[in-house]
Amino acid sequence: MAGNTGEVKTARTSRRMLLLALVMGLAAGMAAAVLLLADFGSTGGSREASTGKALIGGPFSLVNAEGARVTEKDFAGKPMLVFFGFTNCPDVCPSGLQIIAAALDQLGDKAKGLTPVFITVDPERDTPEVTGQYVKSFHPSIVGLSGPADDVAGAIKVYRVYAKKVEDPETPDHYNVDHSAFLYLMDKNGEFVRHFPHSVDADTLAAELAKAL
Repeated sequence: MAGNTGEVKTARTSRRMLLLALVMGLAAGMAAAVLLLADFGSTGGSREASTGKALIGGPFSLVNAEGARVTEKDFAGKPMLVFFGFTNCPDVCPSGLQIIAAALDQLGDKAKGLTPVFITVDPERDTPEVTGQYVKSFHPSIVGLSGPADDVAGAIKVYRVYAKKVEDPETPDHYNVDHSAFLYLMDKNGEFVRHFPHSVDADTLAAELAKAL
């Protein structure tokens, strides 16, 4: 009986120790979680919020429809609305450009205070001339930019745009380009203000652009 009693006490002690270890482990985990959440909240969970400046936009050097080299400095002094796409895009790009054109028309004379810019993600097919002619078919105010592949890649990088060439095995001479399709509103100093989805309606876009002018 004495042996059994000792074994029972030992078992109870072991269970209490195990329970205590579990409670302590849970408490430590909760404390760590609270610290992580506090740190996340203090920084906004990103470098962007901790610095108060979005990491979108920056220096670029591209070519316009007239064959002239232009940089972000050439557009200083006016807000820009920047849209990335390509001329062979079947739906997203033309619909986005149509919305931009409609918003510009709604703004009327105010639109002169804004520079809408379309940058190709497909420099292989979209020469500066081709890109320029394409955007002018939507609105005469839209500036089309292209250039050497490395320069286009640089612009894509500073605007944090996703773009990937997708080959078609059945038609090697044809390909598509998957890409993000946001409209980026930049202020007169080239700093990021906000973005819009390509599907934003023209009324909303015009109203928001008017606030920046």
